[in-house]
Amino acid sequence: MSDGHEHNGHEHVPSRQRRCFPGISSRTYEHPADRSALVALRKLSGFDTVFKALSGLLPERSLRLLFLSDSVRVSDQQFSHLNVMLRDACYILDLEKVPPMYVNQDPQPNAMCIGLDEPIIVVTTGLVELLDEEEMRAVVGHEVGHALSGHSVYRTILLFLTSLAVRVAWIPLGNLAIMAIVTGLREWFRKSELSADRAGLLVGQDLQASMRGLMKIAGGNHLHEMNVDAFLAQAEEYEAGGDLRDSVLKILNVLPRSHPFTTVRAAELKKWAESRDYQRIMDGHYPRRDEDKDTSVRDSWRDSANHYSTHVKSSKDPLMKLVTDLAGGAGDLGDRVRRGFGGFTNPAQKPPQGPETPGTSDSPGDDRPPRDES
Repeated sequence: MSDGHEHNGHEHVPSRQRRCFPGISSRTYEHPADRSALVALRKLSGFDTVFKALSGLLPERSLRLLFLSDSVRVSDQQFSHLNVMLRDACYILDLEKVPPMYVNQDPQPNAMCIGLDEPIIVVTTGLVELLDEEEMRAVVGHEVGHALSGHSVYRTILLFLTSLAVRVAWIPLGNLAIMAIVTGLREWFRKSELSADRAGLLVGQDLQASMRGLMKIAGGNHLHEMNVDAFLAQAEEYEAGGDLRDSVLKILNVLPRSHPFTTVRAAELKKWAESRDYQRIMDGHYPRRDEDKDTSVRDSWRDSANHYSTHVKSSKDPLMKLVTDLAGGAGDLGDRVRRGFGGFTNPAQKPPQGPETPGTSDSPGDDRPPRDES
């Protein structure tokens, strides 16, 4: 338990009693999709070459100097309450070296963990002003989770390649090659956010605070106008609603984003918080860092495959239901194909009255531009 004493050079631990996790491995909270997406990313043609080249070329010293010169570094003298949260998060997750943390002037609520050699945590003023103390603690834990998992390296390369893709857009095929890797990186990073959300919960140990923070990122500082259960119901409706057209639109909407949608993040985190795995971690039963070298890659792949299989079978998304039907050889599949996309409408929805018309379930996509959340 967090007792307020010095540990690995960390001081100023808040008085509230929180469970600590000595020697915890990032495997404890990493989402299976995070690990499998990273493996798939590393198998992407040309990724290793680009990664090795950028690791030596990226101006990391320049990046550090930029934040040092044009942001506020968190310390005992500046944003001391964030410094307390940062040290406490490192104490709980047993991250020996506390990463530098900066507050950057930006009204957009956001946070990131970047850096190749050593991670740097950056939070925006928009985020600091939006969240209360417990909500912010979950965000700081989220970023420390990124640091412990080593996500900052790939995040840094993603930021650089995204910027580079814009600069070389005029070169024939050059942009396509870079965007293939950027797309792979974004797919992995969206999954890594689910892992970091779990790390944030392990640090804050307050599910309601984590839920509130995600709601505020989605709807602003109007908690009196929002409800956690209704917010989670949106995630349920998002997953189950519509027909195959909506499934395709969901994919297209999420492709340019670096983060999953906030309702999806909230639903995933709540599901994990209610699982036996989470309870075992809180009881002190979790993988240790010194066991990482003995971890079987094959076992990790098996866990990821089992996760995807379970996800597809239990999903209410029309496209996932089609995949399940194809795998199971559903007898009415041919008829549903002949009737068009309307034949894949969620069975939970009532059919329209009168003569059946193909494709009557319209669910227009959201035309608002995508934005990233912390």
